[in-house]
Amino acid sequence: MGAVKLQLPLPKNVDGVTLDPNPDWSFDALLVELNSIEKKLNGSSKFPLPFIKAESRELSASKNNSQRGFIMQVSDDDVVDVERDTKDEVGDHFVKGRKRFACDEIYLSDSDHSEEGLGIELQHDLMDKVGLVESALSELAHEHQLTIAEEMRDQLSALEAEVMDENEKLASTLERVERNTEAQREMSRKFDMQYQRKIAEALDDHLTAVQRDHEHRSQIEERRIRDDAAREEAKRKEKALQEEKARQEMIRAEAKVQARLEAERVEKEKAAALEAERKAAKEAAAAAEKASESLMNAPSEANKVPKDVTSHKHSAGNTIRASENAQKLEEKRLMIYNEIASQNEALGSGSNKACRKYEMEIARRIRTITGTKENVRVKADELIKLISDSTCPQSISIAMFAQKVVSLCVNPTGSFNSAVYAYGRVIVLVTSKVPLAMDILIGELNKVCIYAVPKYIIYSEAAFQTKEAYYKAIGYTEEDGKIESTDSYVDRLSAYMKLYGALVQTEVEGCQNLHGLREGWAWIARFLNVLPANLYTAAALQAFLEMAGFALHKRYKTQFRKMLDVIAKDFLTALKDRGDAKLNKVIVNIRNYIESNQFLKEPEGWRLRSNLESHNFTPESDHQQQYGYQQNRYYY
Repeated sequence: MGAVKLQLPLPKNVDGVTLDPNPDWSFDALLVELNSIEKKLNGSSKFPLPFIKAESRELSASKNNSQRGFIMQVSDDDVVDVERDTKDEVGDHFVKGRKRFACDEIYLSDSDHSEEGLGIELQHDLMDKVGLVESALSELAHEHQLTIAEEMRDQLSALEAEVMDENEKLASTLERVERNTEAQREMSRKFDMQYQRKIAEALDDHLTAVQRDHEHRSQIEERRIRDDAAREEAKRKEKALQEEKARQEMIRAEAKVQARLEAERVEKEKAAALEAERKAAKEAAAAAEKASESLMNAPSEANKVPKDVTSHKHSAGNTIRASENAQKLEEKRLMIYNEIASQNEALGSGSNKACRKYEMEIARRIRTITGTKENVRVKADELIKLISDSTCPQSISIAMFAQKVVSLCVNPTGSFNSAVYAYGRVIVLVTSKVPLAMDILIGELNKVCIYAVPKYIIYSEAAFQTKEAYYKAIGYTEEDGKIESTDSYVDRLSAYMKLYGALVQTEVEGCQNLHGLREGWAWIARFLNVLPANLYTAAALQAFLEMAGFALHKRYKTQFRKMLDVIAKDFLTALKDRGDAKLNKVIVNIRNYIESNQFLKEPEGWRLRSNLESHNFTPESDHQQQYGYQQNRYYY
């Protein structure tokens, strides 16, 4: 059951203590009186222990005192006990069981009950019949409670204001902290950037120092290399000096041979020049008639060789057909050629490593000749330097030069035909500085191509035991025990004659061609006077005319046209009469050359280009300077 609040009327006198207060007492006096009563009650032994207060009630008149009036609460069981005990005790107004009632505590209305509940309870208490003290106490407690509530409301308002102020301060502080944090972050970023910049500067300084150190080391290494190179150069020079001293005898011997050969050559050239001047006119004037007669009256055996290589017998001394002057010049060149070959063999050209190195250098420069002015000039200068300043003897260098130039005609390609005039120009430039090289080169060419003499060998069983021996004698080559085909031989023969024709027609301003147009005019006259008309001679004549015909017409004009008439009437007729189908092509080519006046047009590649990209020829004035001053001279 729920608790029931009771307020019982108090007796007027309990244990000698008057319960009715003095109505004139002040509040402080009343409190003092209550405290003394309570002490007395606590000291009485008549009350059971549960009703004894451990501490006296201390009521203060201060407004801050939290004590209030007490209310007794008892349960239903307690009421029954109170009624039973009251019947047994002595006294009309004192109920003995009242000693069991106790005031548990004094509490504030804002913690246990609301103000409305407190007002109802106080109103209920006022309706009860109480004493003056209790009423005063209750009123004082109520006033005190209201005061306390008001103070608490004031304190709560103050606390709320303080809390709001603190919140504002806290927000301001947090904002200030955030600003400080952001400032610190910005400062940290700036410090990081400065630190990174310092690191970059330090790294750059370090790399610069490393680079300087590397350059310093490189300079030291370069100085060391230069010093080593200087020492090696000194050793090489010393070794070269020793080798030079060791070769003095060989060089002196070579110088003597060359001096003797040069003296003989000069003397023979002077004599030959005088004789040639006397005989050239007669030989050229009679060339047409002699050519016609020789073609008509030539032995049938010679004219038919080598279509089927007939077996008519001839004596060994009658197998070679050549003009007297051509044979003499060939013998002269052959003598010089053999002397140089013997000298080179004695010098050991094949075992000299330095000579083999220069041979490769000479071959490389000859292979890279092209039809441009600058290339021709550079290659000629390089070849002259190699021949004159080489560490191997000059005779060996000259022989190498001649062999490498003539070897260009072996397996000729399209580049050979486009650069053949450039080859002729380089030969003239080199031989103008090294005259002996011209005799060696012409000798090498006569050795591999008898038609450059011009010379013809007649087949004879007395002189040649087999057809293969004859083929070898006229210039066929043998590979793997087999003689090359006629087509291959004719192609190589044509290349030899193209090189010869390009050489004899070349004239370079400021340089003397030791084997120029006069030799070319003599060659064609000797050719028509002596050689028979067959496949080999026709191929040689066609190649020579294609290369040198333009320059010969420039020089000899009407005389050259007469020579072409002899070729058209007699030589081509003799070729046609042979009835060989293989001759049809060469007959058509020569006839077309004469009838279409191709000798009036500059051959392709005749005029050197100014550079590699340009296909334009040099101005006409260059050509006039090349040939104009000789146009009215040496008409035979």
